[in-house]
Amino acid sequence: MATDTVSNFTTDHCAPTMTCRHCGNASGRADFCCEGCAAAHEAAGTINASNIYASLARPTGDETYQLELIVEGMHCASCVRLIENALAANDDVLSARVNMTTERLTFSWCGTPERGGVLAEQIIKLGYKLHDPGDNAAGDVAQNTERQLLKSIAVAGFAAGNLMLLSVGLWSSTGETMGFATRDFFHWISALIALPTVIYSGRPFFGSAYAALKERHTNMDVPISLAVILASLMSVFEAFRHGEYVYFDSAVMLLFFLLIGRYLDARAKGKARESASRLLSKLAGSASVITNGDVNRIPIKDLKAGMRLLVAAGENIPADGTILKGETDIDLSLISGETMPGHAGVGGATLAGTLNLTAPIEIAVTKASEQSLLSEIVRMMETAEQGAAKYIRLADRAASLYTPVVHILSAATFIGWLAWGMPWQVSLLNAVTVLIITCPCALGLAVPVVQVLASGKLLKGGILLKSGDALERIAGVDTIVFDKTGTLTVGRPRLEGGAYQPEDLRLAASMAVHSRHPLSVALAQRYDGDLIKLDVQEAPGKGLSAAYDGKNIKLGSRGWCGREGADDQDTAALELWLSVNGDSRAHFKFADALRPDAAEMIKALHDKNIDIHLLSGDRKVVANRIAEELGIAEVVAETSPLEKCDYINRLKQEGRTVLMVGDGLNDAPALAAANVSMSPSSAVDITQNTADIVFQGEQLMPVLDTMLLAQKSNSLVRQNFALAIAYNIFAIPLAVFGYVTPMIAAAAMSGSSLVVILNAFRLRMRSR
Repeated sequence: MATDTVSNFTTDHCAPTMTCRHCGNASGRADFCCEGCAAAHEAAGTINASNIYASLARPTGDETYQLELIVEGMHCASCVRLIENALAANDDVLSARVNMTTERLTFSWCGTPERGGVLAEQIIKLGYKLHDPGDNAAGDVAQNTERQLLKSIAVAGFAAGNLMLLSVGLWSSTGETMGFATRDFFHWISALIALPTVIYSGRPFFGSAYAALKERHTNMDVPISLAVILASLMSVFEAFRHGEYVYFDSAVMLLFFLLIGRYLDARAKGKARESASRLLSKLAGSASVITNGDVNRIPIKDLKAGMRLLVAAGENIPADGTILKGETDIDLSLISGETMPGHAGVGGATLAGTLNLTAPIEIAVTKASEQSLLSEIVRMMETAEQGAAKYIRLADRAASLYTPVVHILSAATFIGWLAWGMPWQVSLLNAVTVLIITCPCALGLAVPVVQVLASGKLLKGGILLKSGDALERIAGVDTIVFDKTGTLTVGRPRLEGGAYQPEDLRLAASMAVHSRHPLSVALAQRYDGDLIKLDVQEAPGKGLSAAYDGKNIKLGSRGWCGREGADDQDTAALELWLSVNGDSRAHFKFADALRPDAAEMIKALHDKNIDIHLLSGDRKVVANRIAEELGIAEVVAETSPLEKCDYINRLKQEGRTVLMVGDGLNDAPALAAANVSMSPSSAVDITQNTADIVFQGEQLMPVLDTMLLAQKSNSLVRQNFALAIAYNIFAIPLAVFGYVTPMIAAAAMSGSSLVVILNAFRLRMRSR
């Protein structure tokens, strides 16, 4: 049984409707054509959209695919509703979402890649144009639209200024005073200015309305176009009959204000698309590929795993890979938000979109460009911006009522004023005002603009949203449960002290380089001098041994190195001992260091009355020491993954809203159980996949930053809803009862959208 919600839908039907999309006859072909129609298309050389979009479809599972496209021609939340409902009518479509702010459509289906083209054709038939998000054509279309709107504004503004000069005389006098012939002359001069202006400057609205009506549906531009055309036709009619109800100035001024609102909306959408476009631009252009000693340039989108690349200093690294030759400094700010560059040498990992700063390097590609971390970040952003939070569902419901309500209100206004005894011209003018002023734009923009700005701001700080309603959920958190290792700590032991001489460190490091044990790795990294060549043997669970200068050397545990007594043992410490011929002469102490800002962040959370818990699988003595150092009162240690999950559920049963922050495989069930979850980018894949939010870098402050931004975002969304609702409650009755002219209605409608957008842009202010 298919399930439909207002803003998203799911279905358990994966069997495509096997009928021809052209004639309705039975079809067994992957492109949903019957044999007759397919042969006709082939003979006519008709381009099949299935072939165009099949290459853009991305597999997401067993016979399931996803397609992301830019939709040109959307102007209101009704357009969003129309597109989503058109896709929802197909049983094989699993989910769909249109983001009105970024104009991006994402939908998934069961079947073949070609099916995506068939579904795309359905949207095209509704009167919209579709573009590849990675194609520059989408950006060019947006720029051309903005330029056309500016030209239309200029023409309408120039005409409105001249019409106002004529109208001053008409408004300040009567026909008897100025003469009926003079009044008629002014009316016809106004018509000569207004009618060409309406035809030219009204094209953005008329074209959209015609495309919608041609497909037997409506959008916001239908009532707007109807209002402008009715006002203009009534004015022409009155001019012919020497009447006084001539409103050419209002029709043109109406277009002028509406075009300003449409342009500001287009600019806001352009700003919203900048974050993803800026990231995707890093994957545009070409890369230097080394093949049999020759260097050739190929498009970045054609890079495949296994290719060898040459990246010059000052050049963006085109793909995720591993350094094969050379060492350099890499600017990671695009990915991690860190301002300091990172040093990388042979064997180091590279990320697509980062900048090679100091020296040329050769890398081996490990992931194709569409599978790179940068591409994943863009997909995460889109997912987050398209999430179906409760506020979006509320806005969608309101927008879905727009078309019938506005036409009913307008018709009722016209009939009501006629019944009241007013001339039909006055009644029609009031009805036109209702058509204009009743608009869901502000309501439709209330949520998406805030979401896009929030995800963009978080991205600059190295924080990635993976769930659309994550910000909504994290804003209400009152309890945070932290894992210890890899979350509150960096997850890597470091040499912090002990009792040893420089020669002891050299000897120990020379042995440690032969082992991948974390303590051995940490010891080897601490020493940067010349190493001694040794033949090292490893005893699993005990340590390392070697012969040097006729002596038996051991590096490892206390017992392995002959220190059987535990009188001076720190049971919370990580340690290695070095013995020579059974004499344990050196002692190395390690610690999993806290993240540099952990204490500051925990204190800030305490100041905001957030309840903090430490939940660890490590030993109690270690967990207690970390908790004491950070000032965390609630500590539970030596827990299994199941016990962690049960602990989270108990907190939820107490009525708490829980945020779980963890990075290990054993944290995945607890992350899934929490109301909302976060994990560092160093986490294992399954943990990152489970978490709602992923943060980059060594800092822990992103947890607090995300909470503060989420609270501010929710506050702005509620304010935007209040502004949009207040506008409609105040403006509609004024229009119905004739207290507002069409010109004022146009200014009010555009102004309501502008106020909502400007209020959302307050999110760019500092959160703390």
